[in-house]
Amino acid sequence: MAIDLEPSWMLVLQDEFDKEYMVKLKAFLQNEREAGYKIYPKGGDIFNAFKKTPFDQLKVVILGQDPYHGPGQAHGLSFSVQRGINPPPSLKNIFKELVKDIPGFTIPSHGDLSSWAEQGVLLLNATLTVRDSSPGSHQKKGWEEFTDKVIKTISEQKEGIVFILWGAFAQAKAELIDQTKHFIIKSPHPSPFSADRGFFGSKPFSKTNEILLKTGKREINWLIF
Repeated sequence: MAIDLEPSWMLVLQDEFDKEYMVKLKAFLQNEREAGYKIYPKGGDIFNAFKKTPFDQLKVVILGQDPYHGPGQAHGLSFSVQRGINPPPSLKNIFKELVKDIPGFTIPSHGDLSSWAEQGVLLLNATLTVRDSSPGSHQKKGWEEFTDKVIKTISEQKEGIVFILWGAFAQAKAELIDQTKHFIIKSPHPSPFSADRGFFGSKPFSKTNEILLKTGKREINWLIF
């Protein structure tokens, strides 16, 4: 597993990579590959969120759970898929909400959310790898300890970050966030199983931009080209 983070992230996270849990995680991933399992995303994309969204430019966090577990989908950004791959149901529902929430938004021809990441939106999954066709297969192997540390570090060292937490799993991470310094937007998950129970109509994207403007930051352009 190549540790490839943007320099401002390395400054705040470098001590994590020598800890025992990370050593065990690296060994687990190596064993998975030696056993012949396909692992997503590919090695160079595992830390993509940290390469595309520098720590010193961070404004928003959208927290997911697992990477997508189908071929060619995951590329290290939560909810995002690589170009040429059909957007999964949750992402399609995100686009539906964007159409209603953001004037002028049209559903794009792809599901690559890199343009959000490059504007300061950290698209963070709690678990950064998964075995092919096996959702949840890399949970509780060490990734959650790492990504919890990421959330705590953001909470402690930044101010005025907007955390978008969809669903019970993401909302449980609110306890890691200092809510006297940061903003949390909650709703049900955009999954087809829960989107009709409050995700649709929750307007997380316009609410985020309202907060950013009030705190003197530039809005996110949510349009995807």
